Amino acid sequence: MPSKNLVQRIAVATIAIPAVLGIVWLGGWVLAATLALLGVLGAHEIYDLGRRQGFEPLERTGWVAAAAIPLLAYWAKGSETRFAEPALYLGAVWLMLALTIAMARRGPAGRPLTSVSVTLFGCLYASGMLAFLIAIRHASAASLRPTPYVLLTLFPLVITWICDTAAMAVGSGVGGAKLAPVLSPKKTQSGAIGGTFAGVIAALALGKFVLNRQGWGGWSFSDGQLLLFGLAVSIVGQVGDIAESLLKREAGLKDSSNLIPGHGGVLDRLDSLYFVIPTAAGLYRIFGVI
Repeated sequence: MPSKNLVQRIAVATIAIPAVLGIVWLGGWVLAATLALLGVLGAHEIYDLGRRQGFEPLERTGWVAAAAIPLLAYWAKGSETRFAEPALYLGAVWLMLALTIAMARRGPAGRPLTSVSVTLFGCLYASGMLAFLIAIRHASAASLRPTPYVLLTLFPLVITWICDTAAMAVGSGVGGAKLAPVLSPKKTQSGAIGGTFAGVIAALALGKFVLNRQGWGGWSFSDGQLLLFGLAVSIVGQVGDIAESLLKREAGLKDSSNLIPGHGGVLDRLDSLYFVIPTAAGLYRIFGVI
């Protein structure tokens, strides 16, 4: 008989997977608003981790920034000139505001440097990293021909899911030396190798038979590019997973929250993607796709 945790995981996945597909397909403000919500929830969890260690982040100030980053990224996506300057000015204004609030509410004894640092890290990590999804989904001509860019957006997500699943299966079946025994005691080196291998195979297969479909995106990924993409996404995804574990272990927690039944918190579900999405966007940029 399946465990309650497994049933919860399957139930959440049954709802989440179609929701992700629909949101990526719609794109636009729907995608930006979803990323803003996830950014706020993720930042909230990071601030909770900080409070458990005696830090006092500027929570509402961080929430505003976490919500604003994806929304502003989508608003400004149409012009790189329009994107760069307002982002710099707004970032400077937000930082001045955060320091002013810390000065007024914290004082020297309130550890203002730590307070502002945790606040800034929370919104950049939980929201800024996800906002690169907008750069992929709404690349050149994406609004006119959405299908290729929807596939381009889903490509690194699917590779990550396949890598995670294969790593879990191989790690459980083969066992062996631990990958990061202090931070993530269940992960094994065999699982990491198996997950990376599965991610590379998925990238080669999906790239060849889906992304390179004639006439869809105006691009043709070489085998070398697909190999590099699969390897990079699989490796950084696993690093991102362990990096999030580092934050939880410092706070003495197993899960970042209990928001999602059977899955933990937003940080627990998106840990790999915080590293994967910027990496994918950067590789697409190098390949001349976005």
